[in-house]
Order: sequence, then C-alpha cells, then structure tokens
Amino acid sequence: MFSKYDLIVVGAGHAGCEAAAAAANLGSSVLLITMNMGTIAQMSCNPAMGGVAKGQIVREVDAMGGYSGIISDKSTIQFRMLNKSKGPAMWSPRAQIDRMRFAEEWRLALERTPNVDMWQDSVVGLLVKDNTVYGVKTSLGMEIESTAVVLTNGTFLNGVMHIGEKKFGGGRTAERASTGITEQLVELGMEAGRMKTGTPPRVDGRSLDYTKMEEQWGDENPGKFSFTDTEVSTDQRCCWITYTNGDVHETLKEGFEKSPMFTGRIKGLGPRYCPSIEDKINRFAE
Repeated sequence: MFSKYDLIVVGAGHAGCEAAAAAANLGSSVLLITMNMGTIAQMSCNPAMGGVAKGQIVREVDAMGGYSGIISDKSTIQFRMLNKSKGPAMWSPRAQIDRMRFAEEWRLALERTPNVDMWQDSVVGLLVKDNTVYGVKTSLGMEIESTAVVLTNGTFLNGVMHIGEKKFGGGRTAERASTGITEQLVELGMEAGRMKTGTPPRVDGRSLDYTKMEEQWGDENPGKFSFTDTEVSTDQRCCWITYTNGDVHETLKEGFEKSPMFTGRIKGLGPRYCPSIEDKINRFAE
C-alpha cells in the first residue's frame, strides 16, 4: 500500500509538523503519522506562542524556513512585546492564539506542502535490522519502510495522567497513550525517563464576572513573529488578569493530601519556570 519514504515522522504536534514540513521542503518524501487527524498541532496548555526565550526560538525557526511563526501570526488574537523596559536583546515577542485556527492553519499548511502524506494510525514499534531503523510498524499491522524515522510523540509515549487521586494512561484527556516504542528503545540500549507537565482546566468564559478582573490589552502597534509578509489580524482581543488570595490558598491547601505532587505518586521533573499552582503555594505563597 505504501511506497518507501525518505522520512517517517511519528506524531503531529508542533515539533512533528515542523519536522515534516522542513524535510518536505528540502525535497524529501515524508509520511506524517498521527493517532488522530483531528488533533494536529493542538495547543494543549496555554494557547499562546512565544514569551521570554520561547519567542526567540519561534523567530529562529522562522529564519530557517519553518512555519510556526507564520501560522502564529495568522491566528494571533493579541500580540505583546515583553520586556520593553529593558534593552532590545531582552525583548521577547508573545502572542495569545486562537487555538482552533492555529490547528486549522497548520493542517492547511501541511496539505499544501508537496511531498507530505498524512496517515492516521498508531505506531507501535520500529523496524530495525543490523541496528539500523528502516521504518515503522503500526497498530493496524502495517509495516511502512523509510530511510529515516523522526519520533515527535511528546507526552504520548507511555503517557500517564493524574487527576487528583486518579491515575490512568493517556497523552491528553480522552486520548490514549502511545505504547510499544519506549520499550523497544530501551531494549536497543537507550534510556527512558519521565518529565512532568500540568495542564490547567478550560474555563467557560460565559461563567466569568469580568468586572472583577483587570484588563490587559496588547501592543497599540502589534508586531509579529515571522519575517515574511504574512498578514496579521488587526482584530486584537483583550486579555484579563486575575489574582489569587489567602482564601484561595487555603482552599487549595485542603486538597494537598490528595495531590499526586505531595503524595509521592509523581516523581517526574517539572518545568523550572512554570510550577503548578499548588507548588507555588507550597514554596512561595507570598
């Protein structure tokens, strides 16, 4: 059914999409495999791009021909240049993004890119001979050959989710984990570890009282990520700032005994500059 590809990319998150586009634009035949064609390029956590250090990376990707900056510009609803009070070397572009449009624009970009094929399936193993990878095996029993394989599985590789005292496998809510690859990599002599990330719940904006919040508008003359002539939406949206207080802290502390962070059920390394709210309250409540 499949001919041999130059490259197979496993996982269609941000990294997988960029990898597929980059290889295809250099003339390689690419197969991008994802477990769900409807969740390509999802913004699982905060629907934003850029920020300190991250904004510079997006622009560097753009300078090398990547798509993230272009697609972010097309789906921006608010742009701010952070650290403007400091020197230009510290300025950091950051944009709030329409997450649905972001995913749609990525899908369109990949569909318009020559040499990229997409396939919905789950990769359960690598095809290896003489310590050389020559393709992948899928949950449907297909063996697809390629010259190289790029793994961009993200949180899905043997993913484990914790919600309070509940623990179950998954890459995102209502999406199963990817199994088989990690075990095979370990058998081949590689090491596997765990990292931790926390995803905040989505809040229905219709349930909020905005009169109690502080408005935060974007820049009067919004910038962009990409150095191309991509058009940027002029319909900037307002963001809203809220603060916690002592009452909120006490409510959260009541649940610490059920939090997997404090019960020892989570032992993975969390992000250094983005601790969860319970970790913040525990370490520096002031």
